[in-house]
Amino acid sequence: MPKGYTGKILHVNLTQGELIIEEPEEQFYRTYMGGSALGMHYVLKETSAGVDALSPENVLALCTGVVTGTPISGQSRLTAVAKSPLTGCIGDSQGGGFFPAQMKFSGFDAVIIKGKSPKPVFLWLHNGEAELRDAAHLWGLTTGDAEDKLKEELDDKRIEVLQIGPAGENLVNYAALISMSNRANGRTGMGAVMGSKNLKAVVVRGKQKPEIADPDTFKELQKWGTANLEATGMDGFGKYGTPSVTTPQDKVGGLPTYNFNSGTFDQAAEIDGVKLYKERLRGHERDEQNRFGRDTCFSCTVKCKRVTQIDEGPYKTEAKYGGPEYETIATFGSYCGVSEMDAIIRANALCNMYGMDTITCGATIAWAMECWAEGKLSAEDTGGIELVYGNAEAMVQMTEMIAKCEGFGKILAKGSRKAAEIIGRGTEEYLITCKGQEAPAHMPQVKRSLGIVYAVNPFGADHESSEHDGSYKAFPERMEYIGLTKPQEKLALNKEMMRFAMVTQHLFSAIDSLSVCSFIYGPAWQLYGADKLVEVVNAVTGWDVDIEELLEVGERRLNMLRAFNSREGIGRESDTLPKKMFKRPLEGGRSDGYALDEEEWERALEDYYRLCEWDVETGHPSLKKMESLGLGWVVAENEALSQVVS
Repeated sequence: MPKGYTGKILHVNLTQGELIIEEPEEQFYRTYMGGSALGMHYVLKETSAGVDALSPENVLALCTGVVTGTPISGQSRLTAVAKSPLTGCIGDSQGGGFFPAQMKFSGFDAVIIKGKSPKPVFLWLHNGEAELRDAAHLWGLTTGDAEDKLKEELDDKRIEVLQIGPAGENLVNYAALISMSNRANGRTGMGAVMGSKNLKAVVVRGKQKPEIADPDTFKELQKWGTANLEATGMDGFGKYGTPSVTTPQDKVGGLPTYNFNSGTFDQAAEIDGVKLYKERLRGHERDEQNRFGRDTCFSCTVKCKRVTQIDEGPYKTEAKYGGPEYETIATFGSYCGVSEMDAIIRANALCNMYGMDTITCGATIAWAMECWAEGKLSAEDTGGIELVYGNAEAMVQMTEMIAKCEGFGKILAKGSRKAAEIIGRGTEEYLITCKGQEAPAHMPQVKRSLGIVYAVNPFGADHESSEHDGSYKAFPERMEYIGLTKPQEKLALNKEMMRFAMVTQHLFSAIDSLSVCSFIYGPAWQLYGADKLVEVVNAVTGWDVDIEELLEVGERRLNMLRAFNSREGIGRESDTLPKKMFKRPLEGGRSDGYALDEEEWERALEDYYRLCEWDVETGHPSLKKMESLGLGWVVAENEALSQVVS
């Protein structure tokens, strides 16, 4: 019997109403580990080149990893992959909570979804069985209401639900998949893909907990994590959550403000993690549901998830919709010049209610605000809503209009790049997108190797696809474990920093294939780190992997993602950063005057390509590299790819 994983993958054809269980061999799991890499195996095999992202032919893969569901911190993660309606590139998104572990308990490691149901349905997985049920009565409901109805209908309060909200039903290009009404597979529009298939939800429940190969070693790893919370600084991270970095980012000039025109926000203290903790969490006393103002994912000791509630006023918000992370605080806050924490909390809740990515939503509104400031938009365009920097009421109102595709919100629901194409008038000059996806709240002008990863990342700018620049020098012992021994000075953009970018990108890619949390198993400040990740994988599975094997898993996954884009005709021309990051120096604070030098940046990009063994002219993976990673079949089975990879 397999250890850690179930050995079962469910294939769902919604058009035919067909459910088939596949049982791959052990080597399949060791090759891909799960998560993003496993999902890409099926996407590359079963999605033809050139399909529309919202067509029935776009395959959506929902995948756990080989350690998901074991009782240790950071393992309850789910990856969703499919072609993205936002970018036209591959889409990839991770989410946490309790759903991933419960999906494993239900008897399945992954669900591969194709086709389109003739009517709304939900997929019900329970104790190794699967069935499709009618969801017409759930269509149109917000995530909280739909989850309540499903728990009542199935007479089980312990089910877990991964679903789309009205934004996914309305095919908002950055609609998210939501579980627990507050955990999101947020980026790249996977909610719109699910909505296009008339699939409202995947509901899971089971008792098939994974067997662990070496329980004694596993228990020692469990104890180590709890014992070292304070020593690693993760006790503070748990207390204040990701919003704790808001003020530090501002102090170094790295807090994106006014749509990336500045790295400092005069009112940063009004939206930082300490203020959120002290004033806006639902309370430090247990409530009637025995919960604190901090929540957690399955079996995680860190408890970093925020829970907020506003009982009255224009921004009234229910606690079940969670609380904002740092990225959300920045995108709805400093990006938009908004310093009202309650407004940010409300915008976050709306995104979780309706099912949208907070990063793209907030950043798209910030882009519209800069267009307004530059005279490119007017009240005539927006239906009278004044999209002025700092207008919290307008920001919140537009968030809901986007979800409902009402008025000007219908245009912004396409994302800022496509909105700029519709509006014209030079509005493209203010975009902060990479491959059509809005940049998260870490600035390439300040973290320069991260800027290269933003550009080359197959699904667009992402802050959790590599380690951030300062970690190389700050954590030398952990960097040495992954072969990085030459830390560089701040703002360096040389060959060694490109090696740092590539190696850490491979590690984070492996983390997304194992479907574990990068806040727990990343290579720098995180709780366990990469060395303990190796130990966890071996203790659970009984394998004998080492760090080199995990890095190769990550490299394999990265090349699969790039190969998908290559067969879509997407290469080096898309590996770039927004024009304004080169042309417009930042204003104010520690990063005043910072801008990227285009010639230096292009040289660094080429250094990165050479390290990855990708073609410098086209950006496509080489055939030699694909074959060395066991991916020759990808080229052989994809005519469009074989024409560009040599």
